[in-house]
Amino acid sequence: MLLSELQTGKRGVVVRVAGHGAFRKRIIEMGFINGVTVEAVLNAPLNDPIKYRIMNFEVSLRRSDAEKVEIVSEEEAEREIVDHDDYRGIEVEGNTAMQHIAAERSHTINVALVGNPNCGKTSIFNIAAHAHERVGNYSGVTVDEKVGTFEHGGYTFNLVDLPGTYSLSAYSPEELYVRKHIIEKSPDIILNVVDGSNLERNLYLTTQLIDMDITMVMALNMYDELQRSGDRLDIDQLSTLLGMPIVPTTGRSGDGIDSLFDKIIEVFEGRDIKTRHIHVNHGRELERCIKQLRTELYEHGFSDSLSTRFLAIKLLENDKQLEQYAAERDPDGSVLQMRDRIGEEFRKGSGRRLVETDGASGHKVDVETEHQDIESAITDAKYAFVRGALAECYARNEKSTLHHLTDRIDAIVTHRWLGYPVFLIFMFITFYCTFALGAYPMDWIDTLFGWLGGLVTDNMAEGPLRSLLADGIIAGVGSVIVFLPNILILYLFISFMEDSGYMARAAFIMDKLMHKMGLHGKSFIPMIMGFGCNVPAIMATRTIEDRKSRLLTMLVIPMMSCSARIPVYVILVSAFFSKYAALVLTG
Repeated sequence: MLLSELQTGKRGVVVRVAGHGAFRKRIIEMGFINGVTVEAVLNAPLNDPIKYRIMNFEVSLRRSDAEKVEIVSEEEAEREIVDHDDYRGIEVEGNTAMQHIAAERSHTINVALVGNPNCGKTSIFNIAAHAHERVGNYSGVTVDEKVGTFEHGGYTFNLVDLPGTYSLSAYSPEELYVRKHIIEKSPDIILNVVDGSNLERNLYLTTQLIDMDITMVMALNMYDELQRSGDRLDIDQLSTLLGMPIVPTTGRSGDGIDSLFDKIIEVFEGRDIKTRHIHVNHGRELERCIKQLRTELYEHGFSDSLSTRFLAIKLLENDKQLEQYAAERDPDGSVLQMRDRIGEEFRKGSGRRLVETDGASGHKVDVETEHQDIESAITDAKYAFVRGALAECYARNEKSTLHHLTDRIDAIVTHRWLGYPVFLIFMFITFYCTFALGAYPMDWIDTLFGWLGGLVTDNMAEGPLRSLLADGIIAGVGSVIVFLPNILILYLFISFMEDSGYMARAAFIMDKLMHKMGLHGKSFIPMIMGFGCNVPAIMATRTIEDRKSRLLTMLVIPMMSCSARIPVYVILVSAFFSKYAALVLTG
């Protein structure tokens, strides 16, 4: 339970303090450390703050601060002892039971995987969590997360695979969802998964996580591709610059995964020397603006579990969700007024003259003054920080055949004219193998279930039981299982296209057409598949990351005329429209 839920006069033992940065440090320095007994002494008349007794002295905490401290109460300990045989024999009186259960719970590490789409988060999650996973989401939100539990190094890991996101802005449901999870759930460790073959783009999200002042470990994923390309990266130097440990991993093969979770344990126990908090330097003028707004936030009590630096930066970026948060905490609106004033002063101060030469006189004349808004300036500063860090520790191999080969393949498969014939050839091979090759095992399965049905019919007396077995169970299961070869072959080809990177390129060339229909570029492949059979086509929509596009594609696919419908069309057209059969069938 949470410390804020502890009733007056009751005791509990501290399990952990959630939150990060200065807030967590302040609470721990007050004595709220694992295994210490705390007693609720007094609630203020308005139930805030609450006075607690800890280590023989009294301290007052706001209820919002107490909500970040997890404890085991006396009542909880008694229930646990009754419900679990493993705890039988533990002394209930005194603190023994509470301390035993608190010590056990303190050996649980909550880890959230955060990274760009297609950086390999889910591969790491699947290897670590094995089959112990479930999908969850916040109420009213349609973005999913995967949750898994596993044991490693004497600890229980609660692993959450959050949806891929390029930033922590408020422009998409995925971005809002990831940010909400980090702020509200306060995981012990953020596992920032980074694609080693695309560092500059991936590290932009890392800079935003650094602003949140949270404990992080970086998984440098796809490290095998980085090595194969011949690029050189000084991992120790990058780790020092970013203030977090970095562990090379290969999600596809599982290399480095054990070392990654060993490192997470080191960081959780406070034994890693690389872990330190840094500030991403945005430049002198932007840092002055951030500091000015942070001061205003401190004066208005914005010094709880949400990093004031992160909040200040997001308010300067005009983040709508955090504007609402600031408005609720500061009803007179002085924080947002200060933000508007700082933003306008920055815009005016960033003016840059645009000059062009007059054709008649040859003199240079001022055309206009260009101003940069503060949101763009912050984005530019973060990318400048990333480029500066990589300049110190990363050297790209310009002669790499891997880079050139990828460029040459892209030149063909995404070509303005050649891209579509290549795409159609891929689709033809996929469809041919799915339905032509799949026809043989489909016939075998159909024959097998026909034989089983005949066996039951020939050896049982006529009646409801025979009908249930032969016509119901065997025929019913057989009519579904018969599609299994199609689905397996289809998934084989889709997996190949996903792993080779062709799926992303196919989505790229088809995106404009699909976008006009309100769909994703990846919707085209399942829709075309629907002309063969709607069943594997609908199953193929799982490759579409966006839930809305996935559902829309599922609803559209049944309108594709599958191979089972074409003979019906032919019969109906021949019977009723014989004179215009070709035209009607085409229509």
